[in-house]
Amino acid sequence: MPEPWRTKWDNLSAYFKYPPDIRRVIYTTNSIEAVHRQFRKLTKTKGGFPNEDSLLELLYLGVQNASKKWTMPVQGWNITLSQLAIFFEGRLDGVLDL
Repeated sequence: MPEPWRTKWDNLSAYFKYPPDIRRVIYTTNSIEAVHRQFRKLTKTKGGFPNEDSLLELLYLGVQNASKKWTMPVQGWNITLSQLAIFFEGRLDGVLDL
């Protein structure tokens, strides 16, 4: 039986066509993990929520509060953003002034 990564090699190898700066942003999950950690902290002490909107409101307010602490910029973001604009030509034109 082939190893799992070999059966997905076409998908995996696409990752390596990008320069290291873009790959670092793709595989860096610290920001995502920080949000998940905030969500767990907010919801672990709650027994339940009367409806979905109350949960969403709690999570929204929690992220708003936590985002005040998230001040560290992504290292080398300007270079990464320039490379993304080159690799995905035209897709960032509406949101970037390069």
